[in-house]
This record gives sequence, structure tokens and C-alpha cells, in this order.
Amino acid sequence: MTVNVGMLDRIARVVVGIALIAFALGYIAPGTSWSWVGWIGVVPILTAIFSTCPAYSLLGISTK
Repeated sequence: MTVNVGMLDRIARVVVGIALIAFALGYIAPGTSWSWVGWIGVVPILTAIFSTCPAYSLLGISTK
């Protein structure tokens, strides 16, 4: 796997991922029926941990 995610991009992905998971757990807008969408927040956190983004690879983008 080629590293293609820079430090600022990684920080942004972690922040967005945590916010989405907080939404899924009901800390943000509790009682909505769309809380399952928040579990998508796992994806940006994983891409930040591994410093690689499959979408960036397909598009030939690198923020590193």
C-alpha cells in the first residue's frame, strides 16, 4: 500500500470520523432514525490510521 494521505488530511479524517461516530451513538441529534449513517465514520478513521486512501489511489491524488 502506498502512503497517499498527508498529516493535515489525516487529522481532518479523524475529526470527521469521530463526529460521525458520535452521531451514530446519539451524542449529536439523539433519537433520529438516521443514526446508522454515522457508522460510516469508521472508514475515514481507518484511512487515517493506515495513511492510505483507495479513492486517492484510483484518482492519482496524494496529499503527502
